[in-house]
Amino acid sequence: MMDRAPHLIPKNIGWIEVIAGCMFSGKTEELIRRLRRAKIAKQKVQIFKPRIDNRYSISDIVSHSEQSLPSILIDDINEIFLYAKDAEVIGIDEAQFFSIDVVDVCNKLASQGKRIIVAGLDQDYRGVPFEPMPQLLAIAEYITKTLAICVVCGNPADKTQRKTASSERVVVGASDIYEARCRKCHYIPKED
Repeated sequence: MMDRAPHLIPKNIGWIEVIAGCMFSGKTEELIRRLRRAKIAKQKVQIFKPRIDNRYSISDIVSHSEQSLPSILIDDINEIFLYAKDAEVIGIDEAQFFSIDVVDVCNKLASQGKRIIVAGLDQDYRGVPFEPMPQLLAIAEYITKTLAICVVCGNPADKTQRKTASSERVVVGASDIYEARCRKCHYIPKED
């Protein structure tokens, strides 16, 4: 579990944890850390990621620091119900790539007594809240906001800077397309 006072640790119920932040802030790294601890505790863990995220691996969730865990690729968030029946802990990476249905799915799974850990971008490259993350943040029992380091000035960064011109909201990429920026150094790129 997380580092919490003993009286704040849920018992005999499910809950939702959300890890949100910009790119390169350690969201997936933190997700992997929590899932590994659950495995050490001999809990049944199942991990999911959207099929669209094939940056580092087709089958694993992978952090930018190259930590990884095996996962199940899904196209529709409702597919989780097919694979997670026996899971006690469910990890979902890159939640911003799923439909708003992820909110209902997480609520249902938590109501079944499962611990749900979700990681995703809370803002798009323009600094606009990235659905469905705001809705997940609203229903979560635990929220972790991760920060990166601005590549321009070294300040704490909570924005994802797109380095290419594109008007599409979703463009999958890594350091070839994105970098972390602070509020002062972030700008919205001109779109084609």
